[in-house]
Amino acid sequence: MIFNSIEFLLFAVGFFLLWPILGKRNISRWTFITLASFFFYGWWDWRFLFLILASGLIDYFCALAIENRPQNRKLFFVLSLVGNLGALSIFKYSKFFATVLEDGFAQFNYQVDLVEKIPEFALILPVGISFYTFQSLSYTIDVYRGRLTPTRNILHFFSYLSMFPQLVAGPIIRAKDFLFQLNKYRITNAIEKWNAIKMIAFGLFQKMVIADNLSLFIDSAFEGKSGFEGTAYWWVVMVAFSFQIYADFSGYSLIARGLAKYMGYHFRMNFNHPYLSKSLREFWTRWHISLSTWFRDYVYIALGGSRRGVVVGLVALTITMMLSGLWHGAKYTFLMWAGIHVVLLIFERLTKWTKLFRKSPLLIPIIFAQALVAWVYFRADDVTQGNQIVSYLFSYTSSNLDFYHVYFDSVFFLGLAVVIELLVYLRKNYKAVKLWYWRSNLDIVLVSMAIIAILFLRGEGKQFIYFQF
Repeated sequence: MIFNSIEFLLFAVGFFLLWPILGKRNISRWTFITLASFFFYGWWDWRFLFLILASGLIDYFCALAIENRPQNRKLFFVLSLVGNLGALSIFKYSKFFATVLEDGFAQFNYQVDLVEKIPEFALILPVGISFYTFQSLSYTIDVYRGRLTPTRNILHFFSYLSMFPQLVAGPIIRAKDFLFQLNKYRITNAIEKWNAIKMIAFGLFQKMVIADNLSLFIDSAFEGKSGFEGTAYWWVVMVAFSFQIYADFSGYSLIARGLAKYMGYHFRMNFNHPYLSKSLREFWTRWHISLSTWFRDYVYIALGGSRRGVVVGLVALTITMMLSGLWHGAKYTFLMWAGIHVVLLIFERLTKWTKLFRKSPLLIPIIFAQALVAWVYFRADDVTQGNQIVSYLFSYTSSNLDFYHVYFDSVFFLGLAVVIELLVYLRKNYKAVKLWYWRSNLDIVLVSMAIIAILFLRGEGKQFIYFQF
């Protein structure tokens, strides 16, 4: 059940019709959220529910034990880590680890077939496992650190963990930011409902109009079905993919935030126009903010961060980014993607070159180009394909420009995405444009245009990209 489907529309209508009735009391509210969320998640495969139940039960009881049995708090904390990361390793990384070992043995001319020996159930990737695992882990980590008092009501905990708007693809919500919100039923006012509708409309527009209309052009390029190649062609393809993955994921996050806001809850912003960044460091404060801050707080700072000198800071940065790459997927390509960011971030930190040109708008396309090169490996089927595409980008090869005509629709929607970001930049940086925007009440016009575009210009329905993570 995905947000851009008839099934979800019917589900959402039913949920919000019952919400004013069942949301008023704690027990009925928590029960309703939990059961509705389990139904939403079980729509993909009801067997996945056992995994989220197991993960949640481990952390619920471990958190209580950490508080009630302080002499054994470290034991229960380790148990939580092993339970969550163990399940994640089995379902998401067993094939990758087996492949790495096979490749290692192959270097010594010794052939082993480890992948074939993996049980079939471990080869199934449950939807959203990385998101709810990290969300659940943040709960026990904060309890262990003394920053959060664990809830004693199991329905209260599961209504937090399984909250359907962000369950499958984030944003990753911290328990310390959300558990207390679930203690209340709020009647949303007209302004809050309007803001919720805006988020949902703009999120669906990003997904259904921008991302879905770019998918055919991008998929045909990476699958070798287009018949085109060359430098100009691959630059356009990669710009298109950069905006596709942004519109797809940012769109999901906006819809999730809008649904939560309509219920009276607040999720923090997950994307803040990352392609307008003037440094790669800034990019990571704007892209997938809930994951970036999760790794910052629970990995980077825990490893010493920048407090213990330059070397420790760089080592912590490297480990954090490589783990982030591994979080996205069990493939060498994701490690390459993370590795490129590591190299560029270290260079940026040591030279501070972006600070020298901080006022120049030319930094924006330069930083975007850096992110774009890394996206090559994120999207590539394997490292070999990624290397080939990078070679096209940086060694001039003539392109047959007929692809502009063949994929005119995709190029048009790519241009629309670029224009939207340009308008956002002008609104943020020029007061006259900002004042004109608000005085003209453009929100109503833009929401109306977004809805019309969703109805008449939507692309072929595709699953959200981040569901695979």
